[in-house]
Amino acid sequence: MKSIVVYESRYGSTEKYAKWIGEELDCRVSQIDDISTVDLLNYDNIIFGGWLHAGTIKGFKNIYKEIDKFKSKNLIVFYVGLSIMDDKIYEEVKKNNFKDLDNIKEFYLRGAFNYKSLTVTDKLMMNMFKRILKRQKKEEMDENTKGMLDAYVTPVDFTDKENIKPIIKSVKEINLQ
Repeated sequence: MKSIVVYESRYGSTEKYAKWIGEELDCRVSQIDDISTVDLLNYDNIIFGGWLHAGTIKGFKNIYKEIDKFKSKNLIVFYVGLSIMDDKIYEEVKKNNFKDLDNIKEFYLRGAFNYKSLTVTDKLMMNMFKRILKRQKKEEMDENTKGMLDAYVTPVDFTDKENIKPIIKSVKEINLQ
């Protein structure tokens, strides 16, 4: 079966994962804006990667708006964020991205964060977010909140090639069917 990895990346973590997946599967890797729906339909397995922003998987709307065309395809989605995945975040992601979709295999991968490398606009947005986080009492903060606040000072990088193993396994199992 023919596979392709398409992605949208802002600061590089999603792109890094996409390229690792492409290497492991020995398949084409492309930014989502560089490929048409018609081209995507030439593939059996479409692996899409995007970064999380307020519960939305960036770039996935390009696939979702044409989802009926992909019903006969194996669609695998990975999304990259900084937080430790919990039920609250997962439910928000599912509600915002996979409404009425039950045939998609999805995977969450942790990325990286370096406040100093953000654009001015992203810094402004993240500063507002930081103020919201800091309103919580220290004793009521969960690990995600503490980690996020620490990441403003000390860059973090959770990307790891080992994280793609479940995705590779899933694609290989599909190919055996």
